Amino acid sequence: MNGYERRKQKKIDQIYNVSQQLFFKHGFSKVSVNEIAQMANVSPATIYNYFGTKERLYADMLMDWMDKQLELYEDILQSGLSFPDKTKKLMLLEAKNLKMLSEEFLNVPSSELGGLSEMMESYSGNQVMRFFIKFVAMGKQEGFIHQDQTEETTLLYFTMFKKELGRQWEAGNQELVHRSMDVLMELFFFGLVGQGRGS
Repeated sequence: MNGYERRKQKKIDQIYNVSQQLFFKHGFSKVSVNEIAQMANVSPATIYNYFGTKERLYADMLMDWMDKQLELYEDILQSGLSFPDKTKKLMLLEAKNLKMLSEEFLNVPSSELGGLSEMMESYSGNQVMRFFIKFVAMGKQEGFIHQDQTEETTLLYFTMFKKELGRQWEAGNQELVHRSMDVLMELFFFGLVGQGRGS
């Protein structure tokens, strides 16, 4: 990457950071390109040159945010934590992110970002699924996920668990979720019978 490309990327990163703060705080409709430009120390023309429209900036910013969240997930997966602790951290982060995204999409008129849902589904179907396949492989290797379980079945189980955590989080029960995580992880991995009690 030459000097020009580095400067351009730095500006794009500034624009993403500022637009994320503003969009997530005020919603898509209440934020103008001029506000983003002023806070990012660039001209509105620069934003239009890079992104074309406010809608495109919003979609690209959201994809950038999702890439960064996936990097956090990868860091957790590659950390020295035990597999149950990795799972706990991933589920809490995912519950928080689901709440943030659900609130964000409530503030976006569907007519203004028609293709965004498809983009998100495509992202989930590709990048997120690749991450999840690694997660399942690690769980099998460490003996926490049964060898006979398929990725599809494990994903369904993980998603059901995660959605309920997200629902509790959204209902304002974050403290309860945090307090109960160890018990929930016991249920997640060993069911109602518990570790070694059913054999």
